[in-house]
Amino acid sequence: MFTANTQTKIIVISIWNYIEVLKPRETILLAFIGFCAAVIAGGGQPPLDTLLIATLAILMGSGAANGLTNYLDREVDARMERVKHRPLPSKRIFPAWKMLPWAIGLAIGALTIAWFLHYLCFIFGLVGIIVAVTWRKRITCAWPQGAIASCAPVAIGYVAISHQLDLTLLLLCILITIWTPLHVWSVMIANREDYRQAGICYFPMSWEIKDGVKVLLGLAVLLLASSIAIYYFSDRGFGMPYLIVAIVMGILTVFSTARLVFTGISHDAWRVYKMTAFPYLGILFLTMALDLWLA
Repeated sequence: MFTANTQTKIIVISIWNYIEVLKPRETILLAFIGFCAAVIAGGGQPPLDTLLIATLAILMGSGAANGLTNYLDREVDARMERVKHRPLPSKRIFPAWKMLPWAIGLAIGALTIAWFLHYLCFIFGLVGIIVAVTWRKRITCAWPQGAIASCAPVAIGYVAISHQLDLTLLLLCILITIWTPLHVWSVMIANREDYRQAGICYFPMSWEIKDGVKVLLGLAVLLLASSIAIYYFSDRGFGMPYLIVAIVMGILTVFSTARLVFTGISHDAWRVYKMTAFPYLGILFLTMALDLWLA
């Protein structure tokens, strides 16, 4: 018979499986940059209640989108060494449809909150979730789709405070649009054989490594340029601390990608992938928010 201790552990593990299926690290990063975008929109002093409500909506919506993509990609994930231990392909949640009410409920809750924040927040949230679900391993790794899905949290956070579209939001979305393929394609190159044996054969899998990594280097240079453009052209008035961080982080990213071009080894591609997650995107958005908050 199960003891009370054992039953408690089983319940905790079960709960964690349903959290893990939402890809918590990626979800938290998206919620974090959405939070920072709201702070930026408020010039460093956004209304606290709106800020927290918008962050909650972004957290729920990002988790829902990640959960739904995990559900739709479960068969492909089961064939990949890197992700076969996720809750769905490993059957820790079985049958897989049991997580659908959880993910769909989060999506409905997020969109309901977004509607009350601003109608544009609802539109960005709905488009972001729909595009995220269609932008999956088994279908495509198209640049525009990934960029739209990744821009949604930033757009929701920003518009929740500003209630308008402006140049700063456009610049932030350009940054995300360049960042997305650099981040995603680097992990695909790092795990090239894993993706190919799972039947994924679009770019960058369809290119030779020596050619694909050159595209990543070009994106890294554009990423550096777009981060500097935010300093010069945004009407939010970012200060010198942001510019210094943007240049340093951008140069580090370019250096890491240039090293990949010369070596072509998966370990260096993995470094680019890890570098472009929180170390780059998280720190850059945090610096923008702190720059305005402390000004």
